[in-house]
This record gives sequence, C-alpha cells and structure tokens, in this order.
Amino acid sequence: MNQVPRHLFLDSSFLEFAYQDKAFPIGSGQTISQPYTVAYQSELLEVKPEEKILEIGTGSGYQSCVLLEMGAKVFTIERQKNLFEKTKALLPLIGYKPKMFYGDGYKGLPAFAPFDRILITAAASEIPQPLLEQLKPGGILVAPVGPPELQVMVTLHKTKDGEVIRKEHDTFRFVPMLGNKAKD
Repeated sequence: MNQVPRHLFLDSSFLEFAYQDKAFPIGSGQTISQPYTVAYQSELLEVKPEEKILEIGTGSGYQSCVLLEMGAKVFTIERQKNLFEKTKALLPLIGYKPKMFYGDGYKGLPAFAPFDRILITAAASEIPQPLLEQLKPGGILVAPVGPPELQVMVTLHKTKDGEVIRKEHDTFRFVPMLGNKAKD
C-alpha cells in the first residue's frame, strides 16, 4: 500500500489529509475507502501473484492499484460513467494499467471469467448470483453485506466441488452497490 500515492486519487482540497485513515468523497456520491478498509479487504482476499481479480466498483482506482502492487491481474468495473472516465485517464498516467470496464457490477464480467478472487467495494444487500458463478472453484469473494447503515465484511470461499463457505468478519460502512444498469 505504501507504493500507491493515495494523494493522487483525491480532490486537491483533501491533499493535506490524503494519508489519514479516513474515507473521502470522490464525486458521484462515491468515496475512496480509508486505508484500513483497503488493507482489510486486501488481506481477506489472500492475493497471490498472477491471480485474476475482479473488482466491482473501481471508484478512484486506489484499490485496483493496491491489488496491482500485490502482483494481481486486475479486471475492474465501474457503473458511474464520469468516475470511469476520470479513473481510466488517471491510472495509466501514474503507471497502473488494470483492465477497466464501464458497466453493471451486478453482472460481473462473464466474458473474462472465471476469476481467482472477486472484491466488491460497495455495500451489497446480498451477493449477486452472477458473481458467484464467475468465481473459480478454490476462489474467494470478499464483500461488505448488509443494509445501507452498516455492513458485515463477508468472505465466501468456493471449494473445489463448488460448495460455498461463508465467514463473517468485522462491520464497516460503505456506499451502496447500485445494480440493474450502468449510470451516465
């Protein structure tokens, strides 16, 4: 995480606070997660180099860059058109090149599945079935699940025979995952 220059992902009015353990607005009603949350989710993913990760909710791209620094191959999808365009322009300028897509995260990216890991970076009321179907046997999905006020961080481990084992961890607050269509 120390390799990723967090200040480059924030509006200039927040620059002096960029390395505090706080979330900040990034536009379109979205936020960049606090560093603790990014580290927590990244640790639960148990990332190994060269693994293929699907990230739902690109946002500023900060989490994508952390995963790239961990050696992962990152596929990321964003439904807010202006955030997608801003982040797609920024990341190559600072040396990061995840595979970025504009679309509905609830549907995932079936054309690129299966994925070793899937990370949802917004509050999901439930785990979308298409994402579970895109998770490889032996894979891990990490998501904050629950109502808009407070979510439980959940890991779903898909066994080699396709069984899904759910574990619950600490509570967090995320912006809601919005589904059904991409938004301009």
